[in-house]
Amino acid sequence: MSRPLFSGLFAAALLLGGCQSEIDNKPAAQVAPAPAPAAAPPPAAEPPPAPAPSGPTTAATFSNEGSKIEWIGAKITKDHLGGFHAFTGTAELVGDQVVKARVEIQLDSVFTDSEKLVGHLKSPDFFDVARFATATFETSAITAGGTGGSHTVTGTLDLHGVKKEVTFPATITAADGKTNVKAEFTINRKDWDISYPGKPDDLIKDDVLIRLDVNLAAQAG
Repeated sequence: MSRPLFSGLFAAALLLGGCQSEIDNKPAAQVAPAPAPAAAPPPAAEPPPAPAPSGPTTAATFSNEGSKIEWIGAKITKDHLGGFHAFTGTAELVGDQVVKARVEIQLDSVFTDSEKLVGHLKSPDFFDVARFATATFETSAITAGGTGGSHTVTGTLDLHGVKKEVTFPATITAADGKTNVKAEFTINRKDWDISYPGKPDDLIKDDVLIRLDVNLAAQAG
């Protein structure tokens, strides 16, 4: 068998099969256009969700000290685990319930399991950190219940110059005065105009798995 034909058959086998990935069968975030500022809410077609907790609010913060924002990206042949070393966030709590949160990520702090890949991730093919230094996520609703977690979180992700509303499941727990938020869901990178395809014989999957493990610390009064 000639080498070009063998190479073509091998590439086709990879495209059709590929390897099993950590991101397979994970819950996908719902993605929609970001809401316009001060837009009036549409008429309720269903009974409204349970009201958010009310009462005095407590301010809390989180950072990369004791918290993690990680991701898994996948090529046909393998997964890459990565994340961000530098991020900060704020939250508001009513009692032990998180009612609001915002995070800012320094994209230049990206890391992964390949030092060579880190440089590529910072380039215009991916995050383009020279143009887009930060990414932000700000919640618009955190409601109890839903599939895949104790709560459902909705907010606007501003990444790579594109704003989209995302909704995903999260598990929020509170004990001994400490609050933890965990979430695991996928997003399609092309929704944020990150569309570099990868090598022809080792294409990059569109979906990226996001993993959050955030510990909230109440600010001293």
